[in-house]
Amino acid sequence: MSGRRLLTAQGLLVLAFLYLPILVIIALSFNSSRYGVNWQGFTLKWYKQLLSHSQVHFYLVNSLIVAGVSTTVATVMGTLLALGLSRYRFFGRGGLLFLLYVPIVIPDVAMGAALLLFFAWVQRYLAAFHMSLITVILAHITFQVAYVTLIIKSRLAGLDPSLHEAAYDLGAAGWKRFWLVTLPLIWPGVAAAALLAFTLSLDDFVITFFTAGPGSTTLPIYIFSSVKKGVTPEIHALSTLMILVTTLILIVVQRVSTRR
Repeated sequence: MSGRRLLTAQGLLVLAFLYLPILVIIALSFNSSRYGVNWQGFTLKWYKQLLSHSQVHFYLVNSLIVAGVSTTVATVMGTLLALGLSRYRFFGRGGLLFLLYVPIVIPDVAMGAALLLFFAWVQRYLAAFHMSLITVILAHITFQVAYVTLIIKSRLAGLDPSLHEAAYDLGAAGWKRFWLVTLPLIWPGVAAAALLAFTLSLDDFVITFFTAGPGSTTLPIYIFSSVKKGVTPEIHALSTLMILVTTLILIVVQRVSTRR
């Protein structure tokens, strides 16, 4: 019994270490004091100021555009790639699977620096190319595709191959078999992969910081720039809203991924 209590205490300490800073940010977003951590009363004025901040709206739109476009492209590409890796055996398949893990395990700083150098090289030979939301979207797709492919590939691994054979015998071949049989069966995995990719894009800072240009500031970059001037309750409120949105998306991802 003592061992069980010790493990419970250790678990509670780990949870407190992970989530106590987040709870502090949420609590301070309702604090009427503009500076410091002394509690001076409950207020919602920081959220009102945040909602009336036109620049924040612009940065929010940028974040949603980047996350929406990159997630759509990465989901389509990742689904097709997962189908090819699961159904066919071809030369270089093992190397391709290995490369899928590179964007996941490589440090974000190294990934961002590599993308920055690549875009600078492209700009050298293509004058019309410049750092903008397009470069941020392309950068996000590079790591989103890996997550989407691996999630959907694991979903495909659990499907019964006889279902595809039966569909083929009944006259469903090619894209018809994909739309009527394969996609409905793997749809929970596709949805979970897309929601995870959207969350990763919405929260990303390091890679976005390296690949963003003028007029392509997103919410994470805005928060980082504002913190350098001093942490204010508006930043606490914005961070709380981002935490809330991310948490809701992750809950949806968990529900979709565990649904049979």
